[in-house]
Amino acid sequence: HLAGSSEEVAPPVQQCFMVPKKEINVVSDMAKWKRSQAYADYMGFILTLNEGVRGKKLTCEYKVSEPIEKLVALLNTLDRWIDETPPVDQPSRFGNKAFRTWYAKLDQEAEKLVSAVIPKHLADAAPEVAVYLKESVGNSTRIDYGTGHEAAFAAFLCCLCKIGVLRVDDQMAIVFKVFNRYLEVMRKLQKTYRMEPAGSQGVWGLDDFQFLPFIWGSSQLIDHPSLEPRHFVDEKVVNENHKDFMFLECILFITEMKTGPFAEHSNQLWNISAVPSWSKVNQGLIRMYKAECLEKFPVIQHFKFGSLLPIQPVTS
Repeated sequence: HLAGSSEEVAPPVQQCFMVPKKEINVVSDMAKWKRSQAYADYMGFILTLNEGVRGKKLTCEYKVSEPIEKLVALLNTLDRWIDETPPVDQPSRFGNKAFRTWYAKLDQEAEKLVSAVIPKHLADAAPEVAVYLKESVGNSTRIDYGTGHEAAFAAFLCCLCKIGVLRVDDQMAIVFKVFNRYLEVMRKLQKTYRMEPAGSQGVWGLDDFQFLPFIWGSSQLIDHPSLEPRHFVDEKVVNENHKDFMFLECILFITEMKTGPFAEHSNQLWNISAVPSWSKVNQGLIRMYKAECLEKFPVIQHFKFGSLLPIQPVTS
């Protein structure tokens, strides 16, 4: 999923679609999704990156290609727009309406931003790839954000791999440079506009907003000589190591945003701290991601399909 020549011709772009909710048969369409080429490509992409960052620190050395630099510049632009769009005064504490102004700018500029990342001979793919970028930052009507939006960003990166913009030797940079910067921007969005968690399961969910950094972050920690799963609930350990490990960065953000005992506000994570090894944590989180995110209709009903991530049954 990360291979391919940059000289490949862009596939024909078809309009991404979503079946109207009233026409969806939940059982049959979820089965269709799990058998689709899109599901196979998406999970293959997630698992490839999971192996690519295994045992590696965020601060280690890795190749940073020109497309990676351009993606970081794109995310820096989104960050700057937040500064240029301050929250408005409103009676309700959550869901600041200034987010809609910020989102409208992205909606207008998304294709242009994507076109700056991909080569000219792949320009026809920009409209389809841009759809996933717009879906990845939250919903402008509800002013919420959740794992479905996070999945859209992973799909955005997956599409860039499928058309050959990102290559097999970009694996570590995709997670450590691009996805990590995406997380920073999303956290800033969440804090600035007080976004609601989309489809949150509350105390029974892993996290209000993210899932993938826990998967890839646990892979980073596999075979670590001293850090074990029981250590991530130790504030001192988190403060000393969060810059090296994505998992601990997520824990730090949770403790900054929530008050009270960790075991009460993040019960699922507290339970994970009792697992004996990071390898088992990683395997368990992958299973949980499939069951609680990719196979839950409220999350996946908004996923878009097109020529790059087709709904047709998997062929290989």
